[in-house]
Amino acid sequence: MVSAKQLADFGYKTFSGSMMLLTLYGGFLLSVGVYQAFQRNKQLKAQGTNADDTKH
Repeated sequence: MVSAKQLADFGYKTFSGSMMLLTLYGGFLLSVGVYQAFQRNKQLKAQGTNADDTKH
């Protein structure tokens, strides 16, 4: 039989692990967005277009 403490420890570890994965995934998405923005800005500069002119 599983004790209440063991069940609570398992729940805590599961929750902590899922939050860690969610944080890592959020960081990944943020870095991808920053990289894409940097690449787009670089591409627009190569075309001679100001990046601020494309925003409406």
